[in-house]
Amino acid sequence: MLALGLVLNTLGIGLFCWAIFALAVYALPFSAALSIGMAAFRSGAGVIGALLIGRAGGALTLVLGQVAVAASRSFALRITIATAFSVPAGVAGYQVVSAASQLGVPSLTWREVLACLGAVCIGGTAWTQLIAFAETRSFESGGVGQNPCQPILTAAKPEG
Repeated sequence: MLALGLVLNTLGIGLFCWAIFALAVYALPFSAALSIGMAAFRSGAGVIGALLIGRAGGALTLVLGQVAVAASRSFALRITIATAFSVPAGVAGYQVVSAASQLGVPSLTWREVLACLGAVCIGGTAWTQLIAFAETRSFESGGVGQNPCQPILTAAKPEG
């Protein structure tokens, strides 16, 4: 029975960590959906209307962010958008690791160190997921406009 408990605890912690890292990129859209839904509820949209408006706002935030990163050619704009998505994920990562470390780490200093490390890891994961989406999308252009700066080679004509 003890072995089963250890195995299930290990699987549960692994599933929890996987969920945190897999859902890291959705921290900004979730925050936007929550803010939009609460504003709609306060303006009198009702519970169902606030849920629908909030969900649409969160989905729009996610889609616009991913399309903007994938479509922009400016590296600075990609960095800015990826940072806007990774900062809320980092804050969420800090809070999750801080709460989890209170269960087993008695030292406040080590709890803060672990929480900061969790914030960096989870924020970096969100950044990587968003940038990876942009990199895979940039190669799916279907051959349109492939490297227009490359000179066209022409056949040399003999003189004379």
